[in-house]
Amino acid sequence: MLAMSRYAVTVPGPPGGHAPPEVIVVHLTAEVGVDGEPVYADSSGRYRFHISGQIARLIPGAAKGAKGRLCHRCLQALPLG
Repeated sequence: MLAMSRYAVTVPGPPGGHAPPEVIVVHLTAEVGVDGEPVYADSSGRYRFHISGQIARLIPGAAKGAKGRLCHRCLQALPLG
């Protein structure tokens, strides 16, 4: 099965901050994870995810300084094509 080239990942606002969620567009990179899954990253390279179906999982060690925003284990990912 071919991987989609881009996804929109919804990241919640900071806990207790009452901020709206942020939508981050990530694209397929040439990297693969240790389990062979493709790696998706935003244009800055700050956010890196594995995406399966419409579930995005943050790669451990990615997005340092996100201040708890990415503590959720599963984030929604919508294919953009």
